Amino acid sequence: MPATTQAQDVRSEDGSAVSPDFGDIIDSTTFEQILEMDDDEEEREFSKSIVYDFFTQAESTFQKMDSNLEKKDLAQLSALGHFLKGSSATLGLTKVKDSCEKIQHFGAHKDETGNEDLPEDEKCLANCKETIAQAKTEFKEVEVALRKFYRDEGS
Repeated sequence: MPATTQAQDVRSEDGSAVSPDFGDIIDSTTFEQILEMDDDEEEREFSKSIVYDFFTQAESTFQKMDSNLEKKDLAQLSALGHFLKGSSATLGLTKVKDSCEKIQHFGAHKDETGNEDLPEDEKCLANCKETIAQAKTEFKEVEVALRKFYRDEGS
C-alpha cells in the first residue's frame, strides 16, 4: 500500500518558503535545488514547468516501455530505463530513479544491481514487466505529491 505524502509549501516564521518534506519518494535536497531556480516562490513557474514536462515525458516513456515489452525488445527497454532514470534523478525522484535503473539492468540481461548476468530473455522480460508496473505506481505517487505541492490537485 503506497504511503500518503503530505507535501505542502511550508512557511517559516518570517514568511519564507521552507523545503517541503516528501518523505522517501523525493530527495528534498535535490528538489530544493530546482526550487531555488524559481524567480517567484508563490508562482514557481520555472520549477513547475520542469516538473510538468517530466510528467509528460514519463507518461510517454512508460507507453514506449509497454510497447517494447510486447515486442520483447530488451535493448530498447534498457535504453528507456536509462533515459527515465536520468530525468527522475535530476528532480530527486528517488524511488522512480531506482526502479528505472533496475529496468535498465534487466534490459541489459543483468540482475537488479547490474552485477550478475541473467542470460534468459523471458526472466529479464518478466523482471522488466514487474518493475515497470512498480515504477508506474511510484510515478503516480510522486505526481500526486507534486501536484499537491503546486496546488494543482484537480488535474
